[in-house]
Amino acid sequence: MKAKRLGPLLIAVGAIVLWLSSRATWVVAASEDDKTGSAANDIIGSAWSLEIMALTLVLVAGAVAGLALRRIGRRVVGIICALAAAASAWTPVSLLTAGADVERAQKILQGASANKNAVDSAQISQWATVVSTEVHAWGPILALVGAAMALFGAVMLARNPGEDKVKASSKYETPAARQAKLEEDLETSSDSGRVMWDALDSDIDPTDMDKK
Repeated sequence: MKAKRLGPLLIAVGAIVLWLSSRATWVVAASEDDKTGSAANDIIGSAWSLEIMALTLVLVAGAVAGLALRRIGRRVVGIICALAAAASAWTPVSLLTAGADVERAQKILQGASANKNAVDSAQISQWATVVSTEVHAWGPILALVGAAMALFGAVMLARNPGEDKVKASSKYETPAARQAKLEEDLETSSDSGRVMWDALDSDIDPTDMDKK
């Protein structure tokens, strides 16, 4: 498979993997509530890393553009997708190396409680307190795999965007070029009905060519 097609394909697959990771649990936060008691709250990737969904959309759009645009456009798209893939890896790396911040977990969970549209996110009340957090490594690692695939595909596309196809069209040919091609066709396929009609349309007598 050519690099100009393999690159966008890897970007698209990487974007899909990133989206799957955003639906997985990245952090489990233990909270204490005077009214409801203790609870373990799952925080998914899209809640912990708000930018991951936007970057995933950038990669999807880049994968489509990488197949549709011409050579220079594909190179530019490859560079943009490489930056987006690298940016999408920042939060997972930070989470795996530094751990999950308790205050951030509390803000996310309490913010989800205040947001009526946050149907997929765990929530805690405004008076609840997050006492500890635990990182579920599977989600961030999956995000890193997706980011790496997208980055590899983007670099491949930027370095080798391929060549543009040259569209040959008879309406752009000069009359001399058309006549030369027609004379060649008469020599090689003089009995072809199509060639004979083309010759007559161009005021060329096919019988004269046979006599040469």
